[in-house]
Amino acid sequence: MKKEIIISGFGGQGVLSMGKILAYSGLMDDKEVTWMPAYGPEQRGGTANVTVIVSDGKISSPILSKFDIAIVLNQPSLEKFEPKLKPGGILIYDGYGILNPPTRKDITVYRIDAMDKASEMKNAKVFNMIVLGGLLKVAPVVSTNGVEKALRKTLPERHHEMIPLNMQAIEEGGKIIEKV
Repeated sequence: MKKEIIISGFGGQGVLSMGKILAYSGLMDDKEVTWMPAYGPEQRGGTANVTVIVSDGKISSPILSKFDIAIVLNQPSLEKFEPKLKPGGILIYDGYGILNPPTRKDITVYRIDAMDKASEMKNAKVFNMIVLGGLLKVAPVVSTNGVEKALRKTLPERHHEMIPLNMQAIEEGGKIIEKV
């Protein structure tokens, strides 16, 4: 198994954190991983993206031009990365940030209303974990056990009391993702 994933959205949506947690989760599951963030100087409000590769075998290069999975959280990200998905790939988008939905017919498209769910959970900071939960439902590239271990590794100890809420958000994301 080898999955080449791009996650993209506005700075402040937790894109880079989601990628980092996904990569650490892969490590916790004894997989090979790469994590390559990219963001502009504006960071908050500007576009950010991260490339994550999770593989059972060696990874030859972290540089990608085509992806198996794209998670897009705003319209500019959809426009940039929908064409870069491999035929048969998976595109996941948050309904809140997309005005013109994906149009390709040779990929599988999923919508997740993560912003609405985060609001319902009364914590905007779990938005990215809801999206990650949706990804793991449709493409289980890492285990939830690996994610919990990764959260313990990546979150500062002062935030460890948030881990149960994050795990609940991942579970909720798996429940609300829908094939379009």
